[in-house]
Amino acid sequence: MRLTPQEIDAIKTAANEAFGTGTVVRLFGSRVHDHLRGGDIDLLVEVDDAIIAARSEGLFLDRLFDRIEEQRVDIVYTGRDREATPIVAIALRDGIIL
Repeated sequence: MRLTPQEIDAIKTAANEAFGTGTVVRLFGSRVHDHLRGGDIDLLVEVDDAIIAARSEGLFLDRLFDRIEEQRVDIVYTGRDREATPIVAIALRDGIIL
């Protein structure tokens, strides 16, 4: 996984502050693979209500970039009671829980 311990801690802390405790965040995409280079940070955020969580994205990014250098972050939201879309299914299958 190509995230530093500081980046992992920053993501988890910002997610809990923005979306609430109990939020599960998975890293997926190119940053999961140590042999690849570059790439943005792809996150799957699992919450009780994905629509409400999407409204808190700005707060999450503000809190995150207070802790780490600003960079490209792509976020996919899913509600725990929702059927997985194709991208969510891939993130659930291949992603790493932070």
